[in-house]
Amino acid sequence: MPLFAVPTQIRKQRKNYYAVLEKTQKGDLDITEWLVWFLNCLSEALKQTQILLATVFTKAIFWDNNSGKIFNERQILMINKLLDGFTGKLTSSKWATITKCSQDTALRDIQDLMGKKILMKEEGGGRSTSYKIIEN
Repeated sequence: MPLFAVPTQIRKQRKNYYAVLEKTQKGDLDITEWLVWFLNCLSEALKQTQILLATVFTKAIFWDNNSGKIFNERQILMINKLLDGFTGKLTSSKWATITKCSQDTALRDIQDLMGKKILMKEEGGGRSTSYKIIEN
């Protein structure tokens, strides 16, 4: 996998790419507008690469710091989701749904991770108790 993917970024902006390309080809052949567009596209691809690398490094550091701890497959899956930027609040119900386990198993997994100082309860509680990864 390349560190930055300009073709991927161009695909995301395909409509603009073709519009700028067509305008450049039909006009006075001044490619300045296309170059500006391409450089902006390259800049965005580099920004996305920085985000990707930050995530990879964060995960590598996390797993290195916790290499002596034992995790089950569900816990590994969910920790990776959290490190990848899980959207929304993590509840035991979401854990159970994503890992395809029972509510009780999800709660045991979560409590185990809380005991290992990996997860903590977020503010609030009751039926809407949610959890987040502890930043090291």
